[in-house]
Amino acid sequence: MRSVNRILATTTSVWSDDVWVVDSTPVECGRSRETVKRSDLAGWAEYGYCASHSRFFWVLCLHLVCTLQGLPIAFALTGAKADERETLFDLLAAECELLRERPRQTLIGDKNYFGRGFERELSERGVQLLRPARKGERERPGAALFKPLRQVIESINETFKGQLDLERHRGRTPGGVIARVMQRILALTAAIWHNDATGQTVLRSLIAYDH
Repeated sequence: MRSVNRILATTTSVWSDDVWVVDSTPVECGRSRETVKRSDLAGWAEYGYCASHSRFFWVLCLHLVCTLQGLPIAFALTGAKADERETLFDLLAAECELLRERPRQTLIGDKNYFGRGFERELSERGVQLLRPARKGERERPGAALFKPLRQVIESINETFKGQLDLERHRGRTPGGVIARVMQRILALTAAIWHNDATGQTVLRSLIAYDH
């Protein structure tokens, strides 16, 4: 699935876009204490807090780097407590050809992607980071763009969760969860590939396939 996903993604017109968005979203794996104790996912899935839901989950986290049109570029599944910045570096290290092909890439993230050392290392890799200012920081470049762009990121996550049922994956083993998450990533990539090839206005629209 990963190989097919990459073949489809690289043949779209938006694969070479010079702006990416990065975010992580929880993938719930269980709610009851008994499920947590019995699950084969124990040791990988962890308890984490999701601010947008205002509650704790026993989850994995799906980390996504996408184009503004929602095309998945790179992705990883981690425990809920994995550092988003370290995971991003791991993704870029595992997919080093992505930045070799894009020497001046812009990456848009939220306030969790912060730190002078973090930004310096991204800059050394040819990536310009845009993010909202944290409390106590001076206003950062691109501040006026973050509110609408945040809606883009949330909308991509909602496509996975609302239309592709990411949170109802029903995986019970590590291999099962990976396969079911990959199915959804591949489904979105295939839809974007098809919409791009047929000249649709909104590449991430799944309305024609949402039966």
